[in-house]
Amino acid sequence: MKKRRIGFLLALISLVSGTFLQAQQSDAAIEKTVTALEQTWLQSQKTSNPDLLAPLLADRFVNTGGDGTVTLKTETLALVKAMKFESAEYYDVKVTVFGDTAIATGGFKGKGTDETGKPLNVNERWTDTWVKMPNGKWQCVASHQSAVRI
Repeated sequence: MKKRRIGFLLALISLVSGTFLQAQQSDAAIEKTVTALEQTWLQSQKTSNPDLLAPLLADRFVNTGGDGTVTLKTETLALVKAMKFESAEYYDVKVTVFGDTAIATGGFKGKGTDETGKPLNVNERWTDTWVKMPNGKWQCVASHQSAVRI
């Protein structure tokens, strides 16, 4: 009877350990996927190409800018097209996974011109909320930026 209990406990521990390890590996894969999507977003900003960004944003995407302005998907894509960056980079990018949701955070520094042609010198922190959609694709549903004051 003791051997049976010990065998059962060892099997249970093995099952729990395997499930935990599988979840860790899955989270790492999601982190890598979302990080790559963030890099595509950055590339869309660098090249003023909204076509790169459009498939990454959910239809009901909402952005809150550092100045408090709220834009939806269509307006956000128009801004990407209108802004011209001479330089743009992300730093300190981190992704945290919560099942079918991932929160990406990081910093952005960029120089260029805004949609009206005025000079831009951007230094901000951002938070993006990504959701795995029913079709299996990851899309950003919300983004928020906060200006970094130096």
